[in-house]
Amino acid sequence: MPIPPKLQSVLETLELVPERSDRIQFLISLAEGFHSPPPEVVAKPYPEEFRVPGCESEAFVFSRPRADGTLDFYFAVENPQGVSAMALAAILRESFTGANREDILSVPEDVIYQVFGKELSMGKSMGLMGMVQMAKMQARKGPH
Repeated sequence: MPIPPKLQSVLETLELVPERSDRIQFLISLAEGFHSPPPEVVAKPYPEEFRVPGCESEAFVFSRPRADGTLDFYFAVENPQGVSAMALAAILRESFTGANREDILSVPEDVIYQVFGKELSMGKSMGLMGMVQMAKMQARKGPH
């Protein structure tokens, strides 16, 4: 099954950046473009049911319906040191917003290793996979 085209594009770009230090810089630049959801989408304190379980960066995932039946995705990362979570949130928001739900559901949770490499700690990898899982759950069930 195909994955969302924007995610495929990000993964192809990352393949062109094999040098770990360059990849880290690229991901940091993505994290710098991260923005929390606007207050009209969801206000703080964020509802606990949208918290990504086990995520050390205190990430939350939200979605809203679009007229065409797809979803707008929003991510919050409450830990200011959560650079990896912010980078993944920026990637997932760009990739999943407006994407076909079936394409979103076909994204494997371990896509995080294609993004960050295999050197992730157990805790970090569980939290990042949780972000993908929660976004997929919302794509399956509809907006939240």
